[in-house]
Amino acid sequence: MTTVTSPLAGRAIGLAAVPDPVFSGAMVGPGTAIDPVREPSEAVSPVDGVVVSLHPHAFVVVDSEGHGVLTHLGIDTVQLNGQGFELLVNKGDTVTRGQAVVRWNPADVEAAGKSAICPIVALEATADSLSDLREDGDVKAGDALFSWS
Repeated sequence: MTTVTSPLAGRAIGLAAVPDPVFSGAMVGPGTAIDPVREPSEAVSPVDGVVVSLHPHAFVVVDSEGHGVLTHLGIDTVQLNGQGFELLVNKGDTVTRGQAVVRWNPADVEAAGKSAICPIVALEATADSLSDLREDGDVKAGDALFSWS
């Protein structure tokens, strides 16, 4: 069982509220989303594992059970070409839950005309493999978002 914790402080809103059909339709996978606090912050790893994919706007950490968790910082933020994002680890690094991965400012993302909403997705998972899914309420970085069996 993998517990996935929030990489960010903010408000859990659920994937259905994400302003992007690829995420809101769970085409990438099931999970939830965070509407982040609008201040400079660090997105942290939601699990212990290895960083298998790393972009300024998104990263994937795979845990020892082979569960990959995608943290996507904002919507359409790939179009910012890394501007406003600072990578704090490297692809292939082993990270621990709560370790800072990317530094960013959601307010800057919004100022650039993008949504700051952050999908947190269980890759290659089925909806029924997730439990205790958090889809509302305030969360702090490190609070449980869902469990994955």
